[in-house]
Amino acid sequence: MPEWTSIADTYLHPSTPPVISVSPVPLTVPGRPLDLEVRISAPMTGADLPVILFSHGQGGAYGLSSLDGYLPLAKVWAARGFVVIQPHHLSAPRLAHQVADEPGAPFFWASRTQDMRSIIDRLDEIERAVPGLTGRMDPSKIAVAGHSAGSFTSELLLGAGATDPDTGEALNAHDPRITQGVLLGAIGRGGDAFDGFMTARAPVFRTTDLTTMTTPTLVVAGDKDDSQHWTTMGPDWHADPYHLAPGPKTLLTVFDGEHLLGGIQGHDSVETTDESPDRVAAIAELTAAYLRTAFHPDDNAWQTAQHALVTGPDAIGRVESK
Repeated sequence: MPEWTSIADTYLHPSTPPVISVSPVPLTVPGRPLDLEVRISAPMTGADLPVILFSHGQGGAYGLSSLDGYLPLAKVWAARGFVVIQPHHLSAPRLAHQVADEPGAPFFWASRTQDMRSIIDRLDEIERAVPGLTGRMDPSKIAVAGHSAGSFTSELLLGAGATDPDTGEALNAHDPRITQGVLLGAIGRGGDAFDGFMTARAPVFRTTDLTTMTTPTLVVAGDKDDSQHWTTMGPDWHADPYHLAPGPKTLLTVFDGEHLLGGIQGHDSVETTDESPDRVAAIAELTAAYLRTAFHPDDNAWQTAQHALVTGPDAIGRVESK
């Protein structure tokens, strides 16, 4: 048996250190119609922990499109040494009946990015809300990650441009405090490429400009993520943030991955069309390894993870960088 196979098995079925998770932690934000609730997950031990802000998608899953979803990623990231903060955006399906008449409904594009900036502004308060976490975060090391609609939120924070279709104002949300990004099932280019049968529901995507997204980012795209509701370009559209944004950027193309990439929202989610716990585990480990090395260049986690998971005949995907 080749050596890489045994390494892959270790990654796909790891012994995961315990983590602590606290939810919901409410933050009162002036002008926001509801408190900003967040989930915080962190390792039980360790110091100088980098922070990952995660923006959930806009899918129809009542519970998973919220701060309570994506735990297959969040619990691994926390176990690998990150503080993971998951906001409950106003666009979450289970809040729809409370905010349907608010400006920005139903997608709340501008509010989503403001949620993330509010979290960064109040990291001290968030830290104190978790027993034993005070003094253990490193606020100089912040990444933003997002899936689907959450990737658009992340793209804006990483430097992409767009225009609010309701106000005509530029959604200029670039936050230099965020120094790394991870985009999963990302929103691609706007313009004529945004031509799917549901595009009228999200006209803001038509204005997406990825050429200004300068922050280093890992783009995770499934090679079978054919989102006909948004575009007729096929799966390549989800790799646009890699191809169109300036470097440094890295692309992880996931073999046989569809839009939920094996079930990153939650194991056994009925929305998952390509269910694969091993695919989810590999993506969780690869994204964690990418960020570990990005924040600590002397840590070879990214090189080791690539050797284990994107090498050989059973590779889960391929990696390229620019």
